[in-house]
Amino acid sequence: MSQAITSGPVPPVHRTLAGHARHARWPYARLDVPGLRAAGHRPQPVRQFVLKTHSRCNLACTYCYVYEMADRSWRTRPATMAPATALRAAERIAEHAAAHQLPRVDLVLHGGEPLLAAPADLTAPVEAVRAAVARHTPRTRVTAAVQTNGTLLTAGRIAALAAAGIRVGVSLDGGLPAHNRRRVDHTGRPGFHAAARGLRLLARHPDSYAGVLCVVDIAQDPVETYESLLAFAPPSIGLLLPLANWSTPPPGRTGHGTPYGDWLLAVFERWWHDGARRTRIRIFEEVIALLLGLPAATETLGLAPVTTAVVETDGSIEQADSLKSAYEGAAATGMTLDHHSFDDLLDHPGFAARQLGRDALAAGCRSCELVEVCGGGHYPHRYRAGDGFRQPSVYCADLQAVIRHVAHALHRAATTAGRATTAGRAAS
Repeated sequence: MSQAITSGPVPPVHRTLAGHARHARWPYARLDVPGLRAAGHRPQPVRQFVLKTHSRCNLACTYCYVYEMADRSWRTRPATMAPATALRAAERIAEHAAAHQLPRVDLVLHGGEPLLAAPADLTAPVEAVRAAVARHTPRTRVTAAVQTNGTLLTAGRIAALAAAGIRVGVSLDGGLPAHNRRRVDHTGRPGFHAAARGLRLLARHPDSYAGVLCVVDIAQDPVETYESLLAFAPPSIGLLLPLANWSTPPPGRTGHGTPYGDWLLAVFERWWHDGARRTRIRIFEEVIALLLGLPAATETLGLAPVTTAVVETDGSIEQADSLKSAYEGAAATGMTLDHHSFDDLLDHPGFAARQLGRDALAAGCRSCELVEVCGGGHYPHRYRAGDGFRQPSVYCADLQAVIRHVAHALHRAATTAGRATTAGRAAS
């Protein structure tokens, strides 16, 4: 363990691990991290730091993994990250960047709803990290973004974020009110119109606009959902499969079909055959890159090691908070900024398991011809209560359908291009 920044009792890391082992035998009862290190497996450093600057939200989306799923830890945490906690986070991030000579670190301000904070309070953690990094490792570049529901975006907030070099991503379930019925405030009133107003303002600042995240709802028409989002001119769209698992199946699924794959492929066909590329769609670009043997910056596909850590408002160091969909405390590590460095996190079994690539997967996944692209799917989607995270994705069939379809589309495009090139040479 690294030297503590402040004195005090050491958090109960071992007790936290024992709690994990009851819910998830893999990796917590089966992964030997010291043995891994002795065998020569070296961890990858953390490169993305999610700062939970505000743990409350002005919306009450009915499917939210932070407030509506298995984990309730937000109830016991401060509503906002204190300035002292942000400064400790900045020092820990700079320490980690310097130790590993990172060329870049990425910050994501998250919640809850981070825009509940005043602009100065929102930008302060980013400024603190930049200052600390400049002192410790001046060659390291710091990028920053904020993920928001968009309802509190104003011209003034956008200008303040732009001045601080913080790009803005917005969560929205489609470009029409009907697509966003689950995104309501605490009195049940829809949040769509305020979010749409914010997005229209953001679209006037393309340099600050990171894109839109949209959770797939198979009850909605896929092409209509996609085309309605284009009205907000997003530079990219992230289509997210709902956070489901083998113990909590995906909403709306019946039988053994591929409803989520079919939904995604309807969007793919519209996007792929569009006369002009009006936006990027991350899942499709990631599948294409992986099919071509290129690296893809994603934790939902492929075999690249996960390198993201979360800092909660109370200074707890956690794993990706999408794990909160699995069970109470699933993201917890028992570590805090006061007593632990991000190097300590690298040896946490939950974090180490997500850096093992193929070796962390179920036997059927390891032998699958699509494993280099699928990578077993998003980690939370593999969970089964008690067994843990060594099953195929609950969306396995859907992902196979998408990957095979995209592969065929790529093959057809390459074949057509090859024929055109051959014909052109013959004509000349």
